[in-house]
Amino acid sequence: MSGLIQELQWRGLIHTIMPGTEEQLGKEMTTGYCGFDPTADSLHVGSLVPIILLMHMQRHGHKPIALVGGATGMIGDPTGKSAERNLLDEETLDKFIKGIHGQLERFLDFDESKPNAAVMVNNYDWMKEFSFIDFARTVGKHITVNYMMAKDSVKSRLGADSTVGMSFTEFTYQLIQGYDFLHLYKTMGAKLQFGGSDQWGNITTGTELIRRVEQGEGFAFTCPLTTKADGTKFGKSEGGENVWLDSNRTSPYKFYQFWLNQSDDDSEKYIKIYTFLNQNEIEELVQKHKTEPHLRQLQKRLAEELTILVHGKEELDNAIKASEVLFGKSTTEDLKSLNSNTFLAVFEGVPQAIISKEELNSGINIIDVLSEKSGFLTSKSEARRELKSNAISVNKEKVGEEFNLTTNDLLSEKYVLLQKGKKNYFILIIE
Repeated sequence: MSGLIQELQWRGLIHTIMPGTEEQLGKEMTTGYCGFDPTADSLHVGSLVPIILLMHMQRHGHKPIALVGGATGMIGDPTGKSAERNLLDEETLDKFIKGIHGQLERFLDFDESKPNAAVMVNNYDWMKEFSFIDFARTVGKHITVNYMMAKDSVKSRLGADSTVGMSFTEFTYQLIQGYDFLHLYKTMGAKLQFGGSDQWGNITTGTELIRRVEQGEGFAFTCPLTTKADGTKFGKSEGGENVWLDSNRTSPYKFYQFWLNQSDDDSEKYIKIYTFLNQNEIEELVQKHKTEPHLRQLQKRLAEELTILVHGKEELDNAIKASEVLFGKSTTEDLKSLNSNTFLAVFEGVPQAIISKEELNSGINIIDVLSEKSGFLTSKSEARRELKSNAISVNKEKVGEEFNLTTNDLLSEKYVLLQKGKKNYFILIIE
């Protein structure tokens, strides 16, 4: 049981901790929880820290609860936001929650036969029948407005610099989150809540409710919000898009590349936060990286560990193959081994043209393919010139003027990759 807090501290995952929390975790199997915002049917890399904290809890013998905020998602957490969030309807929330549950099953053990089996709960289940009068009597009377106004999340929205203000709906958010802790304390014996450092005010409202209503004791800690060394927001791709945990939203190849492209400073920090490598392994890896930084061993190991964690070993192998196809010396066989989704992810943004499968049945000469059929090259004369200079490849194999493209050349039964020189690609889609 012991050792969880020490483990999290050396990994840089503790920001603030309530007195007595470490002692509680060392004393007995403790039920603890953190919340997930159901703003989409998939979590993204910004959700990985709470997931990893739940995993550390379970690995140290404690019982993790993942709380999905169905009720709070209908309101919107004002923390760290300057404007009010759009409210979600019940049907949309239900879809989002099912998607999130499916993802959490990859990371946590939900086997009910084990004493510390993970549990997922939705706060809408206990909030939906709660009348306003009951809430005011059960919760509202125990927390003063002075106490609520003192929270940073409230002060920042009501300060002199704020032009937006705060609705009563958002003002009550901390009471609802606080009640979640009280409810889980009473019904499931939860004694610990944790989350990002910006959640400290909401979390301590819960411990205060447990103290005032049940004369009990709740514990808490927060972790630092993940930042990048250059000050830009962590969790976004170079194009500014979220990096999702759902392979349909962010392909495993793109996910792998996201971690591979981290800076040296960030990788040294992230390998502690996002992997389960032990302290000796990480220190050795960091030392090797500093000796030979050009090999990018830190980034490669980080990308490997995270891709396996989120997508599995097979998808990691595909991602590595895909990287070699684009950046290394790869063969036609390597290209053929990519599945359709990975192929499209690797060559995203590459110009495309459609050719009918019927035309391909009898074969099309490469000169026609390169020019009038695709528009990859501007004319037949340019096509001949490039072919004569040995600059054209089809599916990574050099071809000459006599080459005919047929259905035998299809990748994933649908694509052909044309290439001029080293970096000029074109995709044919066969329909």
